[in-house]
Amino acid sequence: MNQTVVLYPSALVGHVGPMTKLAGAFLKHGYDVTVVLVGYGTTATDRTAIEGIVASNPSISFHVLRPPPAPPATSSDSKHPLLVLLDLLRRCNEPLGAFLGSIPRQRLHSVVIDMFCVDAIDVVAAAGVPVYTFFASCASCLSALTQFPALVAGRQTGLKDLGDTPLDLLGVPPMPASHFTEVMLEHPEGEVCKAITEIWRRNTETMGVLVNTFEQLESRAVRSLRDPGRNMPAVYCVGPLLAGAGNDKGKDGVDECLAWLDAQPDGSVVFLCFGSMGVLSAKQLKEMAVGLERSGHRFLWCVRVPAAAAGHVDEHSEQEQEPELDAVLPEGFLERTKNKGMVVKSWAPQVEVLRHRATGAFVTHCGWNSVLESVAAGVPMLCWPLYAEQKMNKVWMTAGDGMGVALELEGYRDGFVGAEEVEAKVRLVMTTEGEEGVVQLRARLRGLRDEAEAALADGGSSRVDFLRFLLDVKNLEVGGRGAAHPVNNLQILNAEAP
Repeated sequence: MNQTVVLYPSALVGHVGPMTKLAGAFLKHGYDVTVVLVGYGTTATDRTAIEGIVASNPSISFHVLRPPPAPPATSSDSKHPLLVLLDLLRRCNEPLGAFLGSIPRQRLHSVVIDMFCVDAIDVVAAAGVPVYTFFASCASCLSALTQFPALVAGRQTGLKDLGDTPLDLLGVPPMPASHFTEVMLEHPEGEVCKAITEIWRRNTETMGVLVNTFEQLESRAVRSLRDPGRNMPAVYCVGPLLAGAGNDKGKDGVDECLAWLDAQPDGSVVFLCFGSMGVLSAKQLKEMAVGLERSGHRFLWCVRVPAAAAGHVDEHSEQEQEPELDAVLPEGFLERTKNKGMVVKSWAPQVEVLRHRATGAFVTHCGWNSVLESVAAGVPMLCWPLYAEQKMNKVWMTAGDGMGVALELEGYRDGFVGAEEVEAKVRLVMTTEGEEGVVQLRARLRGLRDEAEAALADGGSSRVDFLRFLLDVKNLEVGGRGAAHPVNNLQILNAEAP
């Protein structure tokens, strides 16, 4: 009977998706996998997305925790969403413990939690099961964020007061203080900042961290994380964990998008997509359209209509109706660009688009899944970060002493990118010769594309790291919890079977 790995993401759909990709790595090595869900998301959109993830992964078992109800809220309660999420996860500790107790101990291989589920560490430890962290973002972010508790210790003001002052952090290029996530800029003694500080402190208390990256992409950050002076647990690079091509087959718009790309010349299309939550203002969409049109390049643009524009009500149906695209774009834009561009609402088959021979560049919000997909396809990027850790990712992506895989769209710090900037940067990144920096960028991406594939192949760096992780867990079983044992390559190669 196979051993079972339990994966425990938080209630956010952006965390459930990457966990299911990690599940695939365990399945390939002969383990059974159960993903523990904290309900089916906190919003209707999340529920729909998570239900889709469950339906499309029949090889994975899913178990839904039923937490006790929260105390009745008073009219004065207005908790920050992060605190609401952490409270929900704490209430799930008891049902999580009961679920782990229902599985025979000899069948439990390990529990892998995501970064928000740190209160589960004690529950898993009490069950006598090895507990690890899965970090779905990059090693550079992990390096910076784990230094955050020390950075704010003893401060009398929040990091917001530092503005764009560059911070010299271990393992990464200098980063403006303002590029930390919003909650990390608040006063260190504030409830939300204290909560996120505790999260980053406790994330280093598991037995190791599985990171969705590959060493060749972030060698500087990985070396720093593994430096004994950092006092980090074991770090395993196990990526890039990506959705496979063809996963979007049957979804509306797939055939139309790909058929349009089939008709375009090689490397001639700039793809613009800002993720499942990336909504730009109507004013910004119009400005962006002007820049695209002036650039003269072919484009495939995924547009999410702003709520303010989408919020009109049909008098007969009494339902909110999404307006047509020409209602949020410049007058005549779609007609004028119909021979050079394609605009789709909300969604495009991103993996297939990035891997298509016609795609020459990617304008992205810098979400880590999107970055990895573009790197694995060898496509250079233009950075337009919007929220969460995306500004941090932008720093690592564009720095010559970082990843060096992208160029920056100026104006994102002020929340508005002008048409002139869009036009200039699209023209620059689509240049195939003459611009030395862009030529080098494209050459680096071609190399990283090959290295991403090699990292997951037999003998590749990520494959070896994952096998090392499996062997470390096996050694815990042999030597007792917390025992350390030297490993060699022969042991790693023999560690595949559960």
